[in-house]
Amino acid sequence: MKITFLTVGKTEDAYLKEGIDKYVKRLKHYTKLELAEIPELKNTKALSPEQQKAKEAELILKKITPLDFVILMDEKGSEFTSTQFAAYINKKEVTTSANLIFIIGGPYGFDNSVYQRANDKISLSRMTFSHQMVRLFFVEQLYRAYTIMKGEPYHHE
Repeated sequence: MKITFLTVGKTEDAYLKEGIDKYVKRLKHYTKLELAEIPELKNTKALSPEQQKAKEAELILKKITPLDFVILMDEKGSEFTSTQFAAYINKKEVTTSANLIFIIGGPYGFDNSVYQRANDKISLSRMTFSHQMVRLFFVEQLYRAYTIMKGEPYHHE
Protein backbone atom coordinates (compact mmCIF):
# COMPACT_ATOMS: atom_id res chain seq x y z
CA MET A 1 0.00 0.00 0.00
CA LYS A 2 1.20 3.47 -0.86
CA ILE A 3 0.22 6.64 0.96
CA THR A 4 -0.05 9.90 -0.93
CA PHE A 5 -0.29 13.21 0.88
CA LEU A 6 -1.89 15.64 -1.60
CA THR A 7 -1.93 19.36 -0.84
CA VAL A 8 -3.11 22.47 -2.61
CA GLY A 9 -0.20 24.88 -2.84
CA LYS A 10 3.42 24.69 -1.71
CA THR A 11 4.73 24.72 1.82
CA GLU A 12 6.33 28.14 1.99
CA ASP A 13 7.97 28.59 5.39
CA ALA A 14 11.44 27.07 5.72
CA TYR A 15 10.88 25.86 9.28
CA LEU A 16 7.77 23.94 8.19
CA LYS A 17 9.57 22.44 5.17
CA GLU A 18 12.39 21.34 7.47
CA GLY A 19 9.96 19.67 9.89
CA ILE A 20 8.02 17.98 7.10
CA ASP A 21 11.24 16.70 5.52
CA LYS A 22 12.34 15.31 8.91
CA TYR A 23 9.22 13.17 9.30
CA VAL A 24 9.01 12.18 5.64
CA LYS A 25 12.58 10.87 5.88
CA ARG A 26 11.68 8.91 9.04
CA LEU A 27 8.52 7.50 7.41
CA LYS A 28 10.53 5.90 4.59
CA HIS A 29 11.48 3.22 7.12
CA TYR A 30 7.81 2.24 7.51
CA THR A 31 5.83 2.96 4.35
CA LYS A 32 5.94 4.27 0.84
CA LEU A 33 4.89 7.92 1.14
CA GLU A 34 4.53 10.35 -1.73
CA LEU A 35 4.05 14.09 -1.31
CA ALA A 36 2.11 15.66 -4.16
CA GLU A 37 1.30 19.32 -4.58
CA ILE A 38 -1.33 20.96 -6.71
CA PRO A 39 -0.27 24.48 -7.67
CA GLU A 40 -2.17 27.32 -6.04
CA LEU A 41 -4.59 29.04 -8.38
CA LYS A 42 -3.45 32.26 -9.98
CA ASN A 43 -5.49 35.47 -10.27
CA THR A 44 -8.08 34.43 -7.70
CA LYS A 45 -9.30 37.95 -6.83
CA ALA A 46 -11.92 37.73 -9.57
CA LEU A 47 -13.13 34.32 -8.33
CA SER A 48 -15.62 33.66 -5.55
CA PRO A 49 -14.66 31.08 -2.89
CA GLU A 50 -17.05 28.60 -4.56
CA GLN A 51 -15.37 29.14 -7.95
CA GLN A 52 -11.94 28.65 -6.38
CA LYS A 53 -13.06 25.40 -4.74
CA ALA A 54 -14.50 24.17 -8.04
CA LYS A 55 -11.25 24.88 -9.91
CA GLU A 56 -9.19 23.22 -7.17
CA ALA A 57 -11.56 20.24 -7.26
CA GLU A 58 -10.86 19.70 -10.97
CA LEU A 59 -7.13 19.54 -10.22
CA ILE A 60 -7.58 17.31 -7.16
CA LEU A 61 -9.85 14.83 -8.94
CA LYS A 62 -7.33 14.48 -11.79
CA LYS A 63 -4.79 13.15 -9.26
CA ILE A 64 -7.09 10.39 -7.97
CA THR A 65 -7.87 7.03 -9.53
CA PRO A 66 -11.15 5.15 -9.01
CA LEU A 67 -9.28 2.55 -6.92
CA ASP A 68 -7.78 5.03 -4.44
CA PHE A 69 -9.13 5.31 -0.89
CA VAL A 70 -9.51 9.09 -0.44
CA ILE A 71 -9.37 10.69 3.01
CA LEU A 72 -10.01 14.40 3.36
CA MET A 73 -8.36 16.35 6.15
CA ASP A 74 -11.48 18.27 7.14
CA GLU A 75 -12.71 20.04 10.25
CA LYS A 76 -15.95 18.04 10.09
CA GLY A 77 -14.12 14.71 10.00
CA SER A 78 -13.65 12.05 12.64
CA GLU A 79 -11.29 12.92 15.46
CA PHE A 80 -8.83 10.36 16.80
CA THR A 81 -6.29 10.09 19.55
CA SER A 82 -2.85 9.18 18.23
CA THR A 83 -3.40 5.57 19.27
CA GLN A 84 -6.78 5.47 17.52
CA PHE A 85 -5.22 6.98 14.38
CA ALA A 86 -2.54 4.25 14.46
CA ALA A 87 -5.30 1.63 14.65
CA TYR A 88 -7.09 3.33 11.73
CA ILE A 89 -3.94 3.23 9.57
CA ASN A 90 -3.24 -0.36 10.60
CA LYS A 91 -6.78 -1.42 9.68
CA LYS A 92 -6.47 0.23 6.25
CA GLU A 93 -3.18 -1.58 5.65
CA VAL A 94 -4.79 -4.91 6.51
CA THR A 95 -8.20 -4.50 4.86
CA THR A 96 -7.52 -2.59 1.65
CA SER A 97 -5.11 -2.94 -1.21
CA ALA A 98 -5.99 0.55 -2.42
CA ASN A 99 -3.60 3.44 -2.13
CA LEU A 100 -4.48 5.87 0.63
CA ILE A 101 -4.73 9.48 -0.50
CA PHE A 102 -4.85 12.08 2.28
CA ILE A 103 -5.83 15.52 0.97
CA ILE A 104 -5.54 19.03 2.40
CA GLY A 105 -7.60 21.45 0.34
CA GLY A 106 -7.19 25.13 -0.32
CA PRO A 107 -8.06 28.03 1.98
CA TYR A 108 -11.82 27.61 1.51
CA GLY A 109 -11.93 23.84 1.92
CA PHE A 110 -13.34 21.38 -0.59
CA ASP A 111 -15.89 21.55 -3.38
CA ASN A 112 -18.89 19.21 -3.10
CA SER A 113 -17.49 17.06 -5.91
CA VAL A 114 -14.44 16.25 -3.75
CA TYR A 115 -16.64 15.46 -0.75
CA GLN A 116 -18.68 13.12 -2.95
CA ARG A 117 -15.55 11.28 -4.11
CA ALA A 118 -14.05 10.98 -0.62
CA ASN A 119 -14.20 7.71 1.27
CA ASP A 120 -13.58 9.29 4.67
CA LYS A 121 -12.83 12.54 6.50
CA ILE A 122 -10.42 13.09 9.38
CA SER A 123 -10.00 16.14 11.58
CA LEU A 124 -6.70 16.77 13.36
CA SER A 125 -8.43 19.10 15.81
CA ARG A 126 -11.54 21.18 16.30
CA MET A 127 -9.20 24.18 16.23
CA THR A 128 -8.36 25.84 12.94
CA PHE A 129 -4.71 25.73 11.84
CA SER A 130 -3.09 27.23 8.78
CA HIS A 131 -2.93 24.88 5.80
CA GLN A 132 0.83 25.19 5.99
CA MET A 133 1.02 23.98 9.61
CA VAL A 134 -1.45 21.13 9.15
CA ARG A 135 1.00 19.55 6.72
CA LEU A 136 3.63 19.25 9.44
CA PHE A 137 1.10 18.08 12.03
CA PHE A 138 -0.17 15.39 9.67
CA VAL A 139 3.21 13.87 8.74
CA GLU A 140 4.23 13.89 12.42
CA GLN A 141 1.01 12.06 13.36
CA LEU A 142 1.52 9.58 10.53
CA TYR A 143 5.05 8.90 11.79
CA ARG A 144 3.72 8.59 15.35
CA ALA A 145 1.08 6.11 14.12
CA TYR A 146 3.72 3.86 12.59
CA THR A 147 5.88 3.94 15.72
CA ILE A 148 2.81 3.00 17.78
CA MET A 149 2.02 0.12 15.42
CA LYS A 150 5.61 -1.14 15.72
CA GLY A 151 5.68 -0.75 19.51
CA GLU A 152 8.55 1.73 19.34
CA PRO A 153 9.15 4.23 22.17
CA TYR A 154 8.35 7.49 20.32
CA HIS A 155 4.80 7.78 21.69
CA HIS A 156 4.18 7.97 25.45
CA GLU A 157 0.79 7.22 27.03
